[in-house]
Amino acid sequence: MPPRRRLSPADRRAQLLAVGARLFAAHPYADVLMEEVAEQAGVSRALLYRHFPSKHALFAAVYQQAADQLLARTRLHPADSLVEQLIQGMDVHLDYFLANRHAVLAANRVLAGDPVIQTIMTNELDALRSRLLAVLPLAGEGTREAVSDVLKSWLVFVRVLCVDWLTHETCTRTQLRDVCIGAVLGALRPLLAQDPAPHWPPQESGDRLE
Repeated sequence: MPPRRRLSPADRRAQLLAVGARLFAAHPYADVLMEEVAEQAGVSRALLYRHFPSKHALFAAVYQQAADQLLARTRLHPADSLVEQLIQGMDVHLDYFLANRHAVLAANRVLAGDPVIQTIMTNELDALRSRLLAVLPLAGEGTREAVSDVLKSWLVFVRVLCVDWLTHETCTRTQLRDVCIGAVLGALRPLLAQDPAPHWPPQESGDRLE
């Protein structure tokens, strides 16, 4: 065990979250032991359990932190084109999914139906939907409601598709991203007065399938 350093409660919690995030990313959920978290953090199990009373509590805190960071890194701004924003947002999430494959699979497979984890994911998807609604050219309240419903279904579709892809990569990352972007653009076009992405898909389709 590395020598224990005295840290403030906030710094200690941050350290434990960092160790937990690393272990949940590297190993399946069932293989992560609280004893190992404590050992790698250089703390006693009693101290670890004072911050996180169970492995589930630690994982939930790790996943909440990841959701907050993904939202902070997803840039949605009216100055950018919709396609640019969708590409940037998809890339941010795919980077995380690939780097934290085991954690993502744990949240969506091992802990599927767990109310705490599902609330974290639902809140992130709702926040992303609100941001997308804010940058889309909507004609009225009726259109807004219809587009909101489409975005809600699309975000669930993306999550399911990406989780399946992590399990069995049947296409390239770029193809996966473009399928997701094409799906939402196709679903939104009938609802909007103006085409939100008149130049999508690009004519040079080979550039998208590398």
